[in-house]
Amino acid sequence: RPAQVSPARSYPGSSLSAGTVGGHHAVKPPTRVHHCVWAHMDRRIIRVGCEFVQVAPAPTPVVMQIRVSPEPSVSIVSESWQVDPPLDTHPYVDLYGNRCLRLVLPQGESRFRYRARVDVPATTEPVDVAAAQLPPEALPDDVLIYTLPSRYCLPEMLTEAPEQFAGGGSGYARVQAICDHVNAHLTFQYGSSVATTTSHDVHVSGFGVCRDFTHLAIAYCRALDIPARYVFGYLPQIDVAPLADPMDFAAWMEVWLGDRWWTFDPRNNMPRQGRVVIGRGRDASDVAMVTAFGQPDLTSMTVIAEAVD
Repeated sequence: RPAQVSPARSYPGSSLSAGTVGGHHAVKPPTRVHHCVWAHMDRRIIRVGCEFVQVAPAPTPVVMQIRVSPEPSVSIVSESWQVDPPLDTHPYVDLYGNRCLRLVLPQGESRFRYRARVDVPATTEPVDVAAAQLPPEALPDDVLIYTLPSRYCLPEMLTEAPEQFAGGGSGYARVQAICDHVNAHLTFQYGSSVATTTSHDVHVSGFGVCRDFTHLAIAYCRALDIPARYVFGYLPQIDVAPLADPMDFAAWMEVWLGDRWWTFDPRNNMPRQGRVVIGRGRDASDVAMVTAFGQPDLTSMTVIAEAVD
């Protein structure tokens, strides 16, 4: 089974044309077209990126998911990646619409570097306390999959959920009650989970990282027939107290209420500015930042997510 590295420092769209010069890939950004709702909002530029140093015992095929996802509210101003030593890379879009890169790491040490500048709304994500939960028969066909169990999200282990959240309102209020509960129940702690840790595991242990908070909240939503999907991305520290820990990738969730997806963040449990999506899926197995068909050692990882003044 290929090894996967998921977000948080536990260590385990459309395709754009790229030109290659000595291992450096400078990507021509898509035309900057915003939906009319977003076009008149205040905007800001976010700089994001990452750098991985890996040591492979043999040539190792990998899939990376670190590229910014084009969104209706987001424009990619510039984007590039570089591999040292120079390697061929193959961009493609997976079945969830996530922008991926395929490459083969050489034997020995290699360094992968990604940078992008992104134009985003200078506001937090929308909130609508009136957004309603739909009955299963009214859900869109392509949303139904997000009510089902997945590798890391096990709603069938949360038989207490209907009674536990019976008095927490419905729709948006119920999902917020789930986030409040998960945020209070779990303690954030690096190293408290591993690549095989499920929502049930962290529910029992009470410890986890952002992906674990998200997996547990998704499992609760699905136990109540509320479609919820996993989101992986960059989250700059804008208008919040800075964290002492190094910048890392982030995980949150999107929940289908009414006729659209809504953003919820069980780890931070508050609306935030500057979220930049990398990918979406059923859980972290669908959006692992590195999927390796072998056993390379990730010796160093640096993540950048910051507002440009």
